[in-house]
Amino acid sequence: MNMEELTPHIEELKRVLGDKANEAMIIEELDTYLNKYHLDIESAKRGIIRKLGGATVGFVTAASVQKKIGELNGTEQNVDIVAKVIYVENKEITVKGVPKKIVSGIIGDDTGSSSFTVWRGDVQLNKGEVYRLKNCYTKKWNDRIQVNLGDKGVVELARDVKIDMPERNYSMSSSEMKIGEIREGVGNVTVTGRILTAETKTVNVKGEQKTVFSGIIADDTGKIQYSAWNDFQLKAGETICAKNAYIRAWKGIPQLNLGERCEVSRVDDTFDESAIGGSNEKTVRDILKNGGGLDITLRGDVVDIRMGSGLIKRCPECNRSIINDQCMSHGTVTPIPDLRMKFVLDDGTGSISAILNRELTEKITGVTLNMATELAKARGAEFVAKEIAERIIVKHVTISGNVMSDDYGPSMIVKDASLENVDVEKEARALYKTVEAAL
Repeated sequence: MNMEELTPHIEELKRVLGDKANEAMIIEELDTYLNKYHLDIESAKRGIIRKLGGATVGFVTAASVQKKIGELNGTEQNVDIVAKVIYVENKEITVKGVPKKIVSGIIGDDTGSSSFTVWRGDVQLNKGEVYRLKNCYTKKWNDRIQVNLGDKGVVELARDVKIDMPERNYSMSSSEMKIGEIREGVGNVTVTGRILTAETKTVNVKGEQKTVFSGIIADDTGKIQYSAWNDFQLKAGETICAKNAYIRAWKGIPQLNLGERCEVSRVDDTFDESAIGGSNEKTVRDILKNGGGLDITLRGDVVDIRMGSGLIKRCPECNRSIINDQCMSHGTVTPIPDLRMKFVLDDGTGSISAILNRELTEKITGVTLNMATELAKARGAEFVAKEIAERIIVKHVTISGNVMSDDYGPSMIVKDASLENVDVEKEARALYKTVEAAL
């Protein structure tokens, strides 16, 4: 987007943020979100407001407009909707480790229907009633419109409105999907996969001890974590079909939930043994589109070393990175030295942050913890990061690990990494031929 196209969005952010950010800061943040993280403009604005202003996703910046469901396009930030509740259920999810009650389901009018989520637990909706939903914001997932009400959303019972809807078959039906295609927001799904791990643990829910069944399920396109409150007698090695499961994400990583409406059956295993549960190679563009995942492989060039790389100190109790020998949980401690690398990988379709532990940092840079310690003593800790940068910048690498997403974009916790030898002369000749052929 050029500056002329960005101007109304900049002005909107200035009104919302007030004295918390000036125009230069807003332009810089927009450039980062749009051009570095490759987010759409509405996601970028929400991320900037969270980062600089602390507002919720359902922010209101101007007078809302009222629309029919069939008129929604998935980018509205402040819209009023009058609709009948067709299906509704109350749920409890976990957000940043804290339980949160929400209300979700399906609403409809004479122009169409849409899924909805009220991100507050104090709202009571009844099936068959008509409501005015004010200050909504919308998103589009898997080409379907979703209506959301945040903290500033208002729900009013519209007793004076009658909605006559055409005959339709409304349901929370599931769509059959491969695991590698699953992303947050796809709704209910039917998945066939092999159980790789199965475990049982007891958790405390509102003072009550409950048993949760969880593990990893995989097919020939990827793997995903699953969890269930009901005991489906799942065992490692067997292949199942889970019908009407639903998707929730934790830190951007989709998770398969086998809820009360889920039907589990055993099926014949037809997967290629060499493909199932293996590493799932993707591009950064794939990740930006679909979200995070488990055991993803990326190939690209290291284009930057981020702050926090090099020689660091960790708390001996919780292993967290600390500054000035002070741990937030354990106070003053005697730190343990460690080595870490954070870099930005670019594969031509986009860029992503990656975090490598001591073992992998030593493996691909040749800088060991002992070397780093001696260099820090001789020249200062900042020179360790510079030494690492000189050895890794513009190198072509392959990394594998779990990809998570937050307001600042996706990042990978790397579990394996390797340098790739690139024949620069050969690549240059191939590029020259491509360009020459296009002239």
